[in-house]
Amino acid sequence: MDIQQLFAERIGGARFGLTNEIYKFEKIKRAKKAAREAHPGVELLDFGVGEPDQMAPAPIRRALKKAVDDPANRGYADNGIPEFKAAAAQYMKDFFGVADLNPETEINHTIGSKPALAMIPLCFINPGDVALVTVPGYPVLATHTRYVGGEVVKIPLRRENGFFPDLKAIDPAVAEKAKLFYVNYPNNPTGTAATAAFFDELIAFAQKYNILIVQDAAYATLIYGDRLSILSRPGGKDCAVELHSMSKSYNMTGWRLGFVAGGARVVQAIAEVKDNIDSGQFKAIQHAACAGIADINLSERIRRHYQGRLRKMTAILKKAGFKAKMPGGTFYLYVEAPKAAGSLSFANAEEASQYLIREHLISTVPWDDAGAFLRFSATFESKGPSDDARVLAELEGRLARAQLVFG
Repeated sequence: MDIQQLFAERIGGARFGLTNEIYKFEKIKRAKKAAREAHPGVELLDFGVGEPDQMAPAPIRRALKKAVDDPANRGYADNGIPEFKAAAAQYMKDFFGVADLNPETEINHTIGSKPALAMIPLCFINPGDVALVTVPGYPVLATHTRYVGGEVVKIPLRRENGFFPDLKAIDPAVAEKAKLFYVNYPNNPTGTAATAAFFDELIAFAQKYNILIVQDAAYATLIYGDRLSILSRPGGKDCAVELHSMSKSYNMTGWRLGFVAGGARVVQAIAEVKDNIDSGQFKAIQHAACAGIADINLSERIRRHYQGRLRKMTAILKKAGFKAKMPGGTFYLYVEAPKAAGSLSFANAEEASQYLIREHLISTVPWDDAGAFLRFSATFESKGPSDDARVLAELEGRLARAQLVFG
């Protein structure tokens, strides 16, 4: 039997697993391994991690411990418990001023944002349909659009446009074919936060071309200005679905819980597809989230943790020559990559990233989608708040020794 001939073309067909192509994060993994072997005993400073460095808040953990022993929570959750939907609606009202969501019809829980992004193309994309996807960014919706035969059109996020998509530059013929427009604000990796003016422009664009906006709000509470939901803008609920996640807001990454919110017909479609893919997240996890999701104080402590780190990191990177500034949101700093280090030149961000890892044991994530940039994350590991200063001082010293050159 030749299994190789059975693989679907969407994952490579007969070529699946046989190419020599190495993806970005695998290259980073290999470089980190080589750096540790070449410099035994030297701490690797990992600023490439994209998940929280702390535990979920104590009230949420306590609620889980209680809920896990309740026999009522042992069964399938299907499309979610009403308590979590009600808590999600309260969260949307308290955090973002979205007061008109019906928890029964306009909110549905998901096992994190990733599965939701994977399911949305199943709801809307037929072969030949177009999805507009901002880059750099999270690729899941684009991947699944291709899986079902759709076409992905990449919309670059460039510094000169404030890391917003240039809607005027989109070909009207392409927009006419588009069904979905994926955006993510606060944005990973750029750290840009949406403005009311941008959301209003995006809503007008979507209404003109009959496109559903998929607003991935995974970092919605990690904001260093005004909190904003696209559903709070005029017409937003009519043409957008917003995805929220407990992973970043409440340090619940491995718990895998989030929700979609928007118009009833869109939420109904996602719920129907979801019902044919999974049987819901463990009810105890949903009950635990209810203990903290609408508590602004819990979220605020997490936000301040990253804000303080980002301010210190910004100062250190600026001193090393990077054009760094505080982001509008997320826990990322997105900075133009150096052109060289001493006499060694870099063709792109990936080469700069590899150099920093292998020679100075500083791990970052490179992005070459719309210019050469490095992403530094404030989720670096330390032994606690008192140890942050040591880690950041070590970063400052290593960057100084790297002798980075910028254009």
